[in-house]
Amino acid sequence: MKMTQELADLFNDQITMELTSSVAYLQMAAHLENEGLSGMGTWMRIQSDEEHAHALRFLQFTLDRGNDVMIGAIDAPPRSNGSIADVFDAALAQEQKVTASISSMYAAAQASADVLALPFLQEFLTEQVEEEAAVGEIIDRLRLAGDDGPTLLQMDRELGARIPEEE
Repeated sequence: MKMTQELADLFNDQITMELTSSVAYLQMAAHLENEGLSGMGTWMRIQSDEEHAHALRFLQFTLDRGNDVMIGAIDAPPRSNGSIADVFDAALAQEQKVTASISSMYAAAQASADVLALPFLQEFLTEQVEEEAAVGEIIDRLRLAGDDGPTLLQMDRELGARIPEEE
């Protein structure tokens, strides 16, 4: 059963947003790796891969519902020039933007009584709570660490141990 055109458009916008997030995280990874923080770079690369996988899930759901997919333009991400904490602040802002977008989609699905889209979107909303909390915890730890090199290197090792989740 097709989604309403309004909801299908929101799904298409979300596909583009997820791909944009993937590219942004890849840029953040490059910046961190360039700063000698390969573990944090690995964490961001895994985040990039997850966002790409999310885009594919939104794409497949849209196709499975019989709607057309139209991926929008993806601009180059801004170059990261700030501190490590600034990079993770940007990651949190990105996650908050995704959360707001999916929340709006959920409200639109409710308004159109699209009971098929609601559980799909709820799964992503639940994941967004976890994503924002994880990045928030990293930011808190970075603020506590300040410029303490050994602590930052320990965090780099810890974040580099992240294992990709299976979709």
